[in-house]
Amino acid sequence: MKKEDLFAHKSKSWDMNSKRVKNAKSIADLIVKNIKLTKKMELMDFGAGTGLLSYFIAPHVEKIVAVDNSPSMLLEFQSKCDEFSCKTEVIEKDLSSETIDRKFDGIISSMTVHHIKDIIALFSKFYTMLDDGGFIAIADLDSEDGSFHSDDTGVFHHGFDREALEAIAQEAGFKDITFDTASVIKKPHRDFTVFLMTAVK
Repeated sequence: MKKEDLFAHKSKSWDMNSKRVKNAKSIADLIVKNIKLTKKMELMDFGAGTGLLSYFIAPHVEKIVAVDNSPSMLLEFQSKCDEFSCKTEVIEKDLSSETIDRKFDGIISSMTVHHIKDIIALFSKFYTMLDDGGFIAIADLDSEDGSFHSDDTGVFHHGFDREALEAIAQEAGFKDITFDTASVIKKPHRDFTVFLMTAVK
């Protein structure tokens, strides 16, 4: 049975949303500020989508491996990878049920983790996929009332409590865990804060 691509109808227009671009840029700027990126690094962008976050991180690293379970989003990523100022590779995988037998210098992710049911398993996977000294830089919503998404299909968490997430990361083995507010997404009914969590193996 072919699994449904929940983002198929959104992929073409995804980047047109200036709020989304602004959010990705704010997250990228904070990653660059908080983590010493080098031109030797190979990073995985988990839930890379159309590559908004990757695009802003690309000038600072050697290669970004885009991992996503949405083929339509990855097609958009590939269609513009010539514009990226680093090497890129695309892997269509669902990390909630599959694994990638590779090691990375770092894993970046923006607004994806709330789509994953089992966060504990995910953080263990992240830990396994990192070289010693490797980092994660995960951006997602702070706890919210469920009104961020107009359609909750595929949404398993209404944001995250920072302390609870820190405990999960510690349990997986991560250290030097820090949180910063990366951006604020303003919607007509309220504002939503987005955190950036960084940690090292």
